[in-house]
Amino acid sequence: MTLWIPITVAAALFQTLRFMLQRQLALGTLSAAGATLARFLYSSPLVAVLIVIYMGATAQAWPEFGPRFWLFGALGGVAQILATVATVRLFQARNFAVGITFKKTEVMQAVLVGWVLLGDAVSWAGFAAIGLGLVGVLLLSAPPGMVRWGWRELANRSTGLGLTAGLFFAVSGVCYRGASLSLDLADPFARAGLTLAAVTAMQTVAMMAWLRWREPGQVAAVWSARRVAVWVGLMSMAGSFCWFTAFTLQNAAYVNAVGQVELVMSALASVLIFREAISAREWMGMAVLLASILLLVAVI
Repeated sequence: MTLWIPITVAAALFQTLRFMLQRQLALGTLSAAGATLARFLYSSPLVAVLIVIYMGATAQAWPEFGPRFWLFGALGGVAQILATVATVRLFQARNFAVGITFKKTEVMQAVLVGWVLLGDAVSWAGFAAIGLGLVGVLLLSAPPGMVRWGWRELANRSTGLGLTAGLFFAVSGVCYRGASLSLDLADPFARAGLTLAAVTAMQTVAMMAWLRWREPGQVAAVWSARRVAVWVGLMSMAGSFCWFTAFTLQNAAYVNAVGQVELVMSALASVLIFREAISAREWMGMAVLLASILLLVAVI
């Protein structure tokens, strides 16, 4: 098994735990944007310290951070912020497992984004596996209780939020891969750590400025919720480091496809922790998406 696969599974686990905590914050004292800030505010200082220690311990020279690095890093950071806000809002409209499933449409959207921005290629067998995942998304697109299936019925707020989140997560993953690959370093962990440190610092500053302008009081609320929010930051740091490393090692579309194992984790959390009901159609949709992951891993 290549290294990027277990790293991606670990990233999915940490991300599931983070979204669970963010969901609790968003349903309680924080807005969607405030819950998004929590993931950056409590992780960026620790990321910066750890990468400085790592670079010193491994005696590696610091690379040059060129315009390509900052452009891709900034675009990826903004896209990730928008994707996270859309996901947290989605949790308020549908249950946890279905919310995560809509977000995972990023795997299909990452194919086009990766081809346009980086020239990453996907095989025909890979396209077939990704197309199977689209069937699963369609099964999950309808709101609970819908009887008649049609484009008008599928075009609901949850679908829009989920597809928006998936698009922006796809853009962020491809941009992070582009930023990481622009660094002249052989060590993938150093590349991932340096990219993560730069991006989370930019995201923290941007989110704090935005909240002070648009949602006064939310920065103070994030600090007041620090007993939970600090864990959001820690899970975010661990998950992001794994994602960044995986993106450095492999095509973003393939990484996102394997990352859909998060669906199984979120379903377990939805039932066992949040005590939410999942319909037979929703279970079927998640099963089809999981099958697409297994097929994709088999053909890579």
